Amino acid sequence: MKLFIPYKAFINPKSMEYEVGKFAREQLEKLNVPIIEGRTVLIEGESSIENYVKAKKTIYLTVNKEKKLRHCSPSADYQFSLSSSCPGHCEYCYLQTTQGEKPCMKVFVNIDEILAVIQRHIDENLPNITYFECGSITDPIALEHLTGNLKRCVEFFAKSENGRLKVVTKYDHIDSFLDINHNKHTKFRFSINTKYIINKFEHNTASFEERIKAARKIAQAGYPLGFIIAPIMIYDNWQEDYKELLDKLKSELEGYEEKITFELIQHRFTNTAKELILKRFPKTELDLNEENRQLKWGPYGKFKHVYPRKKSDEIRDYIAQIINENFSNAKIEYFT
Repeated sequence: MKLFIPYKAFINPKSMEYEVGKFAREQLEKLNVPIIEGRTVLIEGESSIENYVKAKKTIYLTVNKEKKLRHCSPSADYQFSLSSSCPGHCEYCYLQTTQGEKPCMKVFVNIDEILAVIQRHIDENLPNITYFECGSITDPIALEHLTGNLKRCVEFFAKSENGRLKVVTKYDHIDSFLDINHNKHTKFRFSINTKYIINKFEHNTASFEERIKAARKIAQAGYPLGFIIAPIMIYDNWQEDYKELLDKLKSELEGYEEKITFELIQHRFTNTAKELILKRFPKTELDLNEENRQLKWGPYGKFKHVYPRKKSDEIRDYIAQIINENFSNAKIEYFT
């Protein structure tokens, strides 16, 4: 898919004290993106929908002052951020409730300071290996062409004896990582789903075919590889569609004998998320019928609406069966 080009960029003057900030500005200028200097981001829409759409096309170059990283169960020990939000318009996104009415993309340019924080967490956990997730509140691949930050991270972790990086993406711009001496310390996971769900709900992201092709390239480059199938939804023909997905994946990865991990996540939503989704996507066809769900207490102090236990078990057992039939080298890390 085409690289993301913001329609407007705001730049915190502090960002120009960093090499990545200067580099990012140069890239924006080459792309003829209007630039506004200042410490605030101004987005003026005439409705909440317009605010959301404009914000998703706006970036803000700034710094990440986070010194203590948050835990990131079940995928890693900690999470860190190279940016916040992403260009994707996934209707179900769990970040709907955490980034406000105007979720512009903050792009952090102080990469050396971010890596220093990561190193401190590694040191505090010695002699254990510490795993880090950098895709919890963004998609780092989507903005990589503006900063090169993720490449720096891959190179950093390649030299780390006790640090490991986990990346997740819905984008296919991965060519800049193919020739890095990664030392197998960075694991790429591709968020995949049926063609129906990608086409229906995952707007401004790479297509089914583009993601599978990118995964094959990453596998050929020797990276540890995984897939997140999420959110798994029940709809007409869902079983046939997920079988098609995993059959296609098997075909594209034929000959790849390294371990492949799978993380399985069923569709869920909170009451707050439902309210925002209906405002931003009033014609959505997401199943947000609470009568078809049961409540599950979430780690951040909110109830989530998930599939009832019988349906949930059916999803888990069916997807796991197809994975195990198709991949002798598969490991299902969790289902939630």
